[in-house]
Amino acid sequence: MKKFLRILGWIFGSIVALLVVGFVVGAAYYTDIPAAELEKKYANADSKFAMLDGVRMHYRDEGPREGPVIILIHAHFDSLLMWDPWVAALKDKYRVVRFDFTGHGLTGPDPSGDYTLKRTVDLVEKLLAELGLTKFSMAGTSMGGTIALHYASRHSDQVEKIILLSPGALNTRVRGRDTPPPLPPGIDMVKYITPKAMFAGLLNSGFGDKSKVTDQLITQWWELMRHEGQREAEITRMRQYISGDVDTLIRGLKQPTLIMWGEANTVVTVDQAKQMVDLMTAAKSVKLITYPGVGHMAVHEAPEQTAKDARAFFDEPS
Repeated sequence: MKKFLRILGWIFGSIVALLVVGFVVGAAYYTDIPAAELEKKYANADSKFAMLDGVRMHYRDEGPREGPVIILIHAHFDSLLMWDPWVAALKDKYRVVRFDFTGHGLTGPDPSGDYTLKRTVDLVEKLLAELGLTKFSMAGTSMGGTIALHYASRHSDQVEKIILLSPGALNTRVRGRDTPPPLPPGIDMVKYITPKAMFAGLLNSGFGDKSKVTDQLITQWWELMRHEGQREAEITRMRQYISGDVDTLIRGLKQPTLIMWGEANTVVTVDQAKQMVDLMTAAKSVKLITYPGVGHMAVHEAPEQTAKDARAFFDEPS
């Protein structure tokens, strides 16, 4: 028995040692990437940074300064880079402003540690005030759509039109909750070990046609999430996420609204698009466009068609 216990102890000790070594090696391999290094790769001549209540926010402001203004708000885990096709389709006539919200892209973490929706909307408010913008339209996708909903509800006098691309606000996991949803066990390990395969999985789950998921996009997500402090910020955001009483917000929106949704969306299914249309009883007009075979990441998966539909909507007289 003693010999058996010694052998069992040796095996257990060896397993623990291997796990420790694996953790150390993994942590070393998946370390944070310095902000300056990421900025060299992902910033461009249009990139600007504004200091807003302690946050160094990355944004781009493109198109004619005298043109009608459109604000684009990216999805969870993504960055302002996702909007490149839309900016190309809009900036001849429109002034297009997009930004990385905290814990994403080149903005990095919020020193306050506050990643609630209220704080996020507050920072959007501060950025637009910094730019002197008082009248504009908004488009947001996924979490960006929920942010747009909250902003438009808070500032109905500023927002002229809204595009919502499969916002997650009506997802049953978060809808109507007054506490954050539960997170998977071991989520904190992501702070230290963040394999590229994780982002391949996230993107594949968001696309209707998985063949359109490129290694370039996977690498972009993986690298930007390893911006200094970003991984911890992301976990904190998920722990603080409460979408609020979105049903009431949606019912109160008065602006002309275009809702876009992928019919192959498994993250927030297309039936939620129809629920959103039914809720928008106060809106001046509501239009729904669905895309066959397209999943949750419609801007990535159908960039030309979604950009064309967005342009047509913004070109229509209010």
